Amino acid sequence: MKKIAVLFLFASSLSYGQAVRKYSNEFMNIGVDAAALGMSNAVTASSNDVNSGYWNPAGLIGVEDKQVALMHASYFANIAQYDYAGFAMPIDDRCAWGVSVIRFGVDDILNTTQLIDDQGNIDYNRISLFSTADYGVTFSYARKLPVQGFQYGVNAKVIRRVIGKFASSWGFGFDLGFQFERGDWKVGLMLRDITTTYNIWTIDEDEYATVQQAIEGQNQELPETSEITLPKAQFGVSRKFEFHNEMNLLAAANLNMRFEQTNDIISTEVVSVDPAVGFQLDYINLVFVRAGVGNFQNVMQIDGTEKIGFQPNIGLGFQYKGIQIDYALTDIGDQSAALYSNIFSVKVDLGIFR
Repeated sequence: MKKIAVLFLFASSLSYGQAVRKYSNEFMNIGVDAAALGMSNAVTASSNDVNSGYWNPAGLIGVEDKQVALMHASYFANIAQYDYAGFAMPIDDRCAWGVSVIRFGVDDILNTTQLIDDQGNIDYNRISLFSTADYGVTFSYARKLPVQGFQYGVNAKVIRRVIGKFASSWGFGFDLGFQFERGDWKVGLMLRDITTTYNIWTIDEDEYATVQQAIEGQNQELPETSEITLPKAQFGVSRKFEFHNEMNLLAAANLNMRFEQTNDIISTEVVSVDPAVGFQLDYINLVFVRAGVGNFQNVMQIDGTEKIGFQPNIGLGFQYKGIQIDYALTDIGDQSAALYSNIFSVKVDLGIFR
């Protein structure tokens, strides 16, 4: 027994320093709403409902009445649970606001730090359970600008991360979004963590001491207690096509940018770009069929060669009298069927109850 569960968490979640981290607070980048996920997240320009608080707060201007949204997803063979809830409403004909909550957690993790006593005896009664969970609460505000079709939105985010009794953190950050609409065309820009998102960790030294000497030469020093999330940007374009048989097609594309060198298909020392495209076909705004592809990455093979990996998604939706139910089949990293996840979400226009 090497106390694998707890050691893994410390290696992956706490082994950072007082520096910029490439993948800090990544749970906030998974995405919400099965409709958007079915289009491979290419919705920066077209998002215009309660879920815009996540995708682009400028889109909250499209909310005409009070709306709520819920989503649940399971990842990694149901080990991790991902939940989202959002609410939005107009303030007047020029402004809107919203709030959303995200939780990404792994529950009932075995804590084997006390399994073996000082004499080397194994006592399974000394095993306990703990959870690790990440929470993100976002407050959003959107407003129309004097230029017709131009609007902006701002997010204020509060991040809470908990690793059992071992450590916890608070973080704060801001997003800024813009949308512009002209005819059937829409353009959007989402700037995430524009001031960087700063997390401060509190580590329980007594609890940490129980795993500090688990593997010789590792975990000997307390991790640093701060991390910074770099800004990111998404630029999107979309267009809606209307057909004579009461069918409509929404075509959208995104350029997802990180200001660092990564494995994205376009990568430089200054910026890396991951493109995504998505499509939504609907019949009289009642039934929806969606598809998209994104997450284009340069993947290194075992033999040393590289290939281009990508993430395909598909989805379905149904809307009737203000209630919309959506489903997405999404891939979380490569084209292995075992990694696909089934995601369901619901959106309700509360005006139907009046």
